[in-house]
Amino acid sequence: MTTQDIYNALKVTNHLTTAGQPTEAQLRTAAEEGFQAIINLAMPTSDNALKNEGEIVQSLGMTYHSIPVNWENPTESDFTTFDSVMQQLSGQKILLHCAANFRATAFYGLYAMKHLGWTAEQADTFRTPIWQDSEYPIWETFIQGMKNKIG
Repeated sequence: MTTQDIYNALKVTNHLTTAGQPTEAQLRTAAEEGFQAIINLAMPTSDNALKNEGEIVQSLGMTYHSIPVNWENPTESDFTTFDSVMQQLSGQKILLHCAANFRATAFYGLYAMKHLGWTAEQADTFRTPIWQDSEYPIWETFIQGMKNKIG
């Protein structure tokens, strides 16, 4: 088993993978693969949320950052918190996840536009494997609004 077996996993770089909700065994695998930090954008009440995920992650020697983003109401404040955590973890190997990798790919695409020089088209292309054929007007509005602010 590898972290690429996590639901909807996308290896972005050698230091970043985005994914859906990992299992406890997959978190162990992440630690074995050298991940140093886990960022969870899902709500703790998500259907497939892992109880005590923070404790599990810390027991495996990784840092845990929970940024619960309400699926029905993503906010600029959520993104600002995410941006700050990503800056703090610069240079570390990160597993960024949510319930199904929708929030994670959306936020990372925006982050890459802000800090890595990605174009809006690159961010959209990054999201495509996860978001294709999906229609979430709240999220499309949020993403477009954030793109406009970023750049």
